[in-house]
Amino acid sequence: MATAETRSDPVLPAESERLAEAFRIFNQASEELAGTYKILQSQVTRLTAELAAANAETQRLRAEAERNERLAAMGEMAAQLAHQLRTPLAAALLYAGNLENPDLPEASRAVIAQKTVARLKHLERLIQDMLLFARGEVLGRENFALSDLTAELASTFEPLARSRGVDFSVAAAGEDGLLTGNRKALAGALTNLLENALQAVEMGKGRIVLAVQRTETHWLFSVKDNGRGMEPDVVARLFRPFFTTRNEGTGLGLAIARGVARAHGGGIDVVSTPGEGTEFFMTISPGLEARATD
Repeated sequence: MATAETRSDPVLPAESERLAEAFRIFNQASEELAGTYKILQSQVTRLTAELAAANAETQRLRAEAERNERLAAMGEMAAQLAHQLRTPLAAALLYAGNLENPDLPEASRAVIAQKTVARLKHLERLIQDMLLFARGEVLGRENFALSDLTAELASTFEPLARSRGVDFSVAAAGEDGLLTGNRKALAGALTNLLENALQAVEMGKGRIVLAVQRTETHWLFSVKDNGRGMEPDVVARLFRPFFTTRNEGTGLGLAIARGVARAHGGGIDVVSTPGEGTEFFMTISPGLEARATD
């Protein structure tokens, strides 16, 4: 039986030339792409190094700026503290000098001695507030009942309010629970808010309410008064160290109170309307560990 002979068709010369030209063009393009890739890789390496150097310089400049800001703040604080100390110190020295007068009547001597002690206590309070603010943290933590804290605040503040004819009440709405924190620091912060309210209300007509309620994540304390209220520009500066609207104020009470609230996982806000009153809101976490203050 005959078999068919198989064979391949020969490649035409024209097709061979076209294939050779295509391979040449492909090789040339590959070499150009490889060269371009090397150039781009070199540029990427250079730009990456420049970016890293720029980031390092940015970090250095940022760290230097933050350091300068801290130094400036410390300098301003020192100047403010010196200014705050100067007046009561001068008054104490003046009163003490009068006590050296041998002809001073005993009655006047007793009055001047009391004024001297008052000025010295004011100095002591300034220094203590400064130390608390500089420390920026709350030391010591314990478990305590919310009702114990509100009872302590009521027993401390109610006589002061009554002496000025101010109506004071606590609205805890039956709330109670266990808190973890520094009870003394929290009591001090809330007392500061209450004292500010007492300074803002009118004697014989003032009303102050301390309210407590539990939210999903925090305990919310509020101190509301029907006092003179504050303008927005005053509210904006309330928590700045050494800012005060009172002649005898240290200007650190609210800054310390905010630090205490933050150390207990919360914060302080305020809403005030001139002529209608002010309400401070202080939140704290019921059992979170303290965190660093800003």
